[in-house]
Amino acid sequence: MKLGTKSLLWGAHAFFLHPFMVARGWWHLWGAPRDPKLWICFLLHDVGYLGLDEMDGEGSENHVRLGAEIVRRLCGDRYSDECYRHSRLWCRLNGRTISRLCLADKMAFVLTPAWLYLPMANASGELQEYMDRSREQKQLASYSVDELRLIRSDCPTEWLSGLQMCTYRWVQLQMVASPQVALK
Repeated sequence: MKLGTKSLLWGAHAFFLHPFMVARGWWHLWGAPRDPKLWICFLLHDVGYLGLDEMDGEGSENHVRLGAEIVRRLCGDRYSDECYRHSRLWCRLNGRTISRLCLADKMAFVLTPAWLYLPMANASGELQEYMDRSREQKQLASYSVDELRLIRSDCPTEWLSGLQMCTYRWVQLQMVASPQVALK
């Protein structure tokens, strides 16, 4: 079974948990998500991982397409756009700004407790890929000294703590630097 499929079934993007964590991230940033169309976005934004060999490898930015197109049919262009722009890499490659769904998705990662995230990411096989990718040379400049020390640790709990710290700092920066995203 492909890594992306395992992620959606029982890993970091598990259909029975991740959408609720994204809703929790949204709530943390903007209050209760009352729009039912947002909940459809929370549920479907990562469905394009289905059948992928890698989570962050070449072409993985295209995982946004399947969910965004399903959302377009169900909810319209505005919500489809939220799904397309939930991927930082997709936005960078397409000259677009990130969406609020992107920030909520990152907050979902920050808010997911280690006791839940680590066993799921390990069981699906994602954990090692995420640890390796976070340590690539191009990533290192984005970490503070404390985050870097934790991210370089072989202990998954320490690694996760460092990456969650960095991700939270990034979300906070986006909320200040991109008020058009933060206030929509």
